[in-house]
Amino acid sequence: MEGLWIFLGFILTAVCVHDTTALPTKWNQSRGRPRSGTDPQFKEMFFTQILDHFNYNSLGNGTFSQRYLITDQYWRRGLGPVFFYTGNEGDVWDFALNSGFMVELAAKQEALVIFAEHRYYGKSLPFGQESFNIENVGLLTVEQALADYAIMISELKEELGAQKCPVIVFGGSYGGMLSVYMRIRYPNIVTGALAASAPILSTAGLGDSGQFFRDVTADFENYKPTCKDAVKAAFQKLQTLAQKQDYARIQSAFSLCKAPSSDKDIHQLNGFLRNAFTLMAMMDYPYDTSFMSKMPAFPVKVACEVMLNGTEVLSALRDTVGIVYNSTGEQICFDLYSLYVECADPTGCGLGFNSYAWDYQACTEVEMCFESNNVTDMFPPMPFTQSMRMEYCAKRWAVVPRPGWLKTQYWGNALSTASNIIFSNGDLDPWANGGIRKSLSKSLIAINIADGAHHLDLRASNKYDPASVVKARQQEATIIAQWVKAAREKTL
Repeated sequence: MEGLWIFLGFILTAVCVHDTTALPTKWNQSRGRPRSGTDPQFKEMFFTQILDHFNYNSLGNGTFSQRYLITDQYWRRGLGPVFFYTGNEGDVWDFALNSGFMVELAAKQEALVIFAEHRYYGKSLPFGQESFNIENVGLLTVEQALADYAIMISELKEELGAQKCPVIVFGGSYGGMLSVYMRIRYPNIVTGALAASAPILSTAGLGDSGQFFRDVTADFENYKPTCKDAVKAAFQKLQTLAQKQDYARIQSAFSLCKAPSSDKDIHQLNGFLRNAFTLMAMMDYPYDTSFMSKMPAFPVKVACEVMLNGTEVLSALRDTVGIVYNSTGEQICFDLYSLYVECADPTGCGLGFNSYAWDYQACTEVEMCFESNNVTDMFPPMPFTQSMRMEYCAKRWAVVPRPGWLKTQYWGNALSTASNIIFSNGDLDPWANGGIRKSLSKSLIAINIADGAHHLDLRASNKYDPASVVKARQQEATIIAQWVKAAREKTL
């Protein structure tokens, strides 16, 4: 284990005796993924979860199987806290294998570790393959997901005899938002929350619609101002060719499998290209990763060097986005509509069933009316207004979005009466300015990480970590230990 750690030693006095060799009786266990020798020994399990927590008539006592991962290899029986990851928009294994800080901290603080999968993602499909039928998808809400976690935590603690063990929730990005909401909504269950890269303001309709792509642009511009200029020039040349309907040239320049033939195809191409820059800015880690997309170390730097060393701007732009879409070098051509799907989230929904779920959430509670304008950013003008969102969502999901609901339900920027939440953000992350950047009280603590990309602090320690993230993890470990100690003292 690399990196520096601070652990406040303290005497744990709560009594929560539990034989960790016994699995909970009402949970079904399945075999986990293959692991390396350094991976935690997660057990993949399924919890019998209530379909609808808030309507006793619609589905009666209907249930579904919700997946979660658990490891007690570090847990001090009857003493250690519970570290619970509030799973977000994807397969739970992806987050467990890319949030090593939780496991490292569990080893230091002798915690039980649980990663919960969000309903409608991964294998936690309430209605199986029919989960995304219009009549079935309505149970995909933030409120239902939080209730899932509250029930799972409560029943698992009861089953394990850990009723007095404090719970700290962790999450990154949307999962970080859920961690904030869990502390606000269920403070009786959750002692504290670490919310990494959680854009709780921008996704609640607070802030500037141009902020996100402005900040993506800033990542590339801060590396080299000429990088922004080169990208902007390439998009302008593409626009010129599109206006001339020189579709054959566009196909050749971007190695497209099929020549574009309409404004719709050009719009899709622009979204496809812009999405690659979004991912590289978010995943600008100081070492190569395979989270969300396979990336080299410092992808922003790599992208800029490709852009600036190209002999022609369009082919340079093609090769730059190939860092994301052709990391293996095996793509002969780019299929615009299979590699990128436009949705209600202009920053991208991904592919497959998980993309359906996130698209629906972006059409209901989670607001992401972000747009590029070619003035404050380097991308072509691509507006996405509330009216455009409403039109899309009515057609795709037969729903009308409710702007402002997250602000109403989960307080927006009126958080002063909340407590025990860490808001961490990296300066390289385009989501950062959509979150909390300044501490709001002694227990609502903002940690800003210079040279930090999207929830870098949740990742495992690495010899290439900047000193800033090592320090941030030390701060987080100290604060969490203090929360756990204070919670234990209240139970005496």
